[in-house]
Amino acid sequence: MLPDLQLNDVLRLRKPHPCGSHEWTVVRLGADIGLQCTGCGRRVMLTRRELKKRMKANLTRRNDPKEA
Repeated sequence: MLPDLQLNDVLRLRKPHPCGSHEWTVVRLGADIGLQCTGCGRRVMLTRRELKKRMKANLTRRNDPKEA
C-alpha cells in the first residue's frame, strides 16, 4: 500500500505535468486521492493504485515521535 499520506503533503511524481512541474499537493484523501499541481493549479483524481505507480517521493518532512 501507499505510505501514510496527509492533506497538504507535497509529492514528486515520475513524469512531469505538461506545465513542467513534477510536484503535486494532496488536497483530498479517500478511495481516490486528489492532487493539485504546484505549477499551474490543475487538479486531478487518482486511485491509490495509480498513485502508488506514479509516485517517486513524498517531499514533506515530518517529525516522527517514534524516532525520538
